[in-house]
Amino acid sequence: MKHSLTALLAMSALAAPAHAEDLSVVGSWSSLPLHKQYEAPFWSETLPAAGDFNVELTTHNQMGLGLSEIYPLLGQGVYDIAMTVADYAVGDAPELEGLDVPLLALTADEARAMVDAARPMVSDIYRDRFNAEVLAIAPYPPQVVFCNAEINSFSDLEGLKVRASGRMTALFLEALGAEGVNVSFSEVPGALQNGVVDCAVTGAGSGYSAGWWEVSTHLLPIPLGGWDHVVTAINADKWNSLGAADQETIRTQIAAEFEEPAWASAQDALVNDIACLTGNGACPSGEARSMTLVEISDTDFVGAREILISEVLPDWAERAGGDWAARWNDSVGKVVGVTIE
Repeated sequence: MKHSLTALLAMSALAAPAHAEDLSVVGSWSSLPLHKQYEAPFWSETLPAAGDFNVELTTHNQMGLGLSEIYPLLGQGVYDIAMTVADYAVGDAPELEGLDVPLLALTADEARAMVDAARPMVSDIYRDRFNAEVLAIAPYPPQVVFCNAEINSFSDLEGLKVRASGRMTALFLEALGAEGVNVSFSEVPGALQNGVVDCAVTGAGSGYSAGWWEVSTHLLPIPLGGWDHVVTAINADKWNSLGAADQETIRTQIAAEFEEPAWASAQDALVNDIACLTGNGACPSGEARSMTLVEISDTDFVGAREILISEVLPDWAERAGGDWAARWNDSVGKVVGVTIE
């Protein structure tokens, strides 16, 4: 009888479901394609199907979070996982600006190579600054320029008020002679319409979805604002509390089912979004608009890139301090052929 009871208890233990891990997840902008197409399906469907996870998903704009609060609150354990644009965190971590540098990556493949090279640095920054473990880095489409003014070259930005997408972009615009203006994404259409800004930087798809084409006339498709990489990170204490199997499931699933698809669509997304904004080609997202597409000459591009390398990057190296410039030179710099002197 005793042996039978022991065997029954053992079988019951094997049959009982394992305790599911609860994960509270805060996604990026709920209205933009990265969240709709990749973040929401991954956290709501893909990961729970691959392992024993209960996921509660919201977004930072739905929670009303300040953009600079997202990662510090993650580090404090207010939620388990968060994802947003790395540039929102540079006030707490200026060294993070080196992840997304304007004009160095013109294609998705080049941007991915920069991210892969920078990943060890980014992981160290998140552990030290935000008590967090980096899980993924995915791109928004290239950060292009919408203007409610006629522009035909970078030099035409001189004297204009431009909403930047990050600190390094703002410094770059100022080096080009523009005035960087701090305006939130949701306030940009009104700012363009009322002349608070003449131009604004964001992803082409984001600008199309948010109706920026209604209040701007010219589109500069060069990634003057970089790629606005979105970093997904998990609170380090939560991460360390997970078993090795759960950690491995999250790592492999997020790489294969979130990062890879997001990167794979990045280049085509830019082409499609430009077509939607300008009418130059078929628009898969809806009705095509009629913004003027601005072509930048090779000479103009080379001159702007030289300003970036000679003025903006050294300024960042000084603000970041420590050995960050040397680490950048040995990683990202080697990929793009640039050395910070």
